[in-house]
Amino acid sequence: MQVLMETMQINPLPIKASRIGLGTWAIGGFMWGGTDEAASIKTIIAALESGINLIDTAPVYGFGLAESIIGKAITQWGNRETIIIATKAGIDWEQGKITRNSTPAQIRKEIDASLVRLKTDYIDIYQIHWPDHTVPLEETAEAMHALLREGKIRAIGVSNFSVEQMERFIQIAPIHTSQPPYNLFERDIEKNILPFTEKHQIVTLAYSALCRGLLSGRMHLETTFNGDDVRKADPKFRSPRFDEYLSTIEDLQLFSQQRYGKKILALAVRWILDRGRTIALWGARKPQQLHGLQDVLGWNLNMTDMQKIESILLEHIKDPIGADFLAPPQRPAFMEI
Repeated sequence: MQVLMETMQINPLPIKASRIGLGTWAIGGFMWGGTDEAASIKTIIAALESGINLIDTAPVYGFGLAESIIGKAITQWGNRETIIIATKAGIDWEQGKITRNSTPAQIRKEIDASLVRLKTDYIDIYQIHWPDHTVPLEETAEAMHALLREGKIRAIGVSNFSVEQMERFIQIAPIHTSQPPYNLFERDIEKNILPFTEKHQIVTLAYSALCRGLLSGRMHLETTFNGDDVRKADPKFRSPRFDEYLSTIEDLQLFSQQRYGKKILALAVRWILDRGRTIALWGARKPQQLHGLQDVLGWNLNMTDMQKIESILLEHIKDPIGADFLAPPQRPAFMEI
């Protein structure tokens, strides 16, 4: 079903991006209990049919699998020029474990591999996945700027960067997008990062918009997570905090239903879209997980509603937990280059 999407310009891209993008971490299967390629391709096609034109991915999502699946889906769909592909660099897994690696050589190696897997000759938004403290940021920025000048990428993004890191980066190369975790429950960026990106007209791509499914409204105390599911490592999904978050969701759901006649999922994503130059990344690996897109669009939260939401959060959550547990390890100091 076609959904009329709200859009936002990400300079210097030639087309506007949908305010909701498709997040594909789960499609890669790694840390999500495996994947189903056929279902994943159907999901990507369904997202494009719905009006989503921004697809966010990374090589580490399934160790190349997510990018390969996206490449197949886009080939099937056609119209490459109407799609915004956002992928990443700066994570190495070839030594048997995941580590950060943002050396210029690694970035060159990764983009060539990503272009092959994605079956394209350019990347719309190329992002450094995590800052690598063993490599001078200036070297990483210059490597990204070179790719921009060469036309291999159309825009530069950073992910999980602090204000200080972005300030150093933009002395060498422009930053067009920033991708941090951002949702009703994970709001660390509001203190410094979001004001910085708003000031510099950097678009925020909010990942974990539904807090890894917690804000979907589908979870309960008996919900369990198996295998390598990332939520097993998230304190929010373990007692006693799981109980607190579920109670919060119950009150938010009641408010959303009474005020707007909508489910909490729509409220949670709308909240992100009304926080500034923001795009919400909607994670899905089955077509049915895209249901509800239409409920997010065409309305806004006013200041009174924002304050009510804030009061509900403060009432239930006394010790908020962020997304720090997601961070991959740094390389050891002796590997500095």
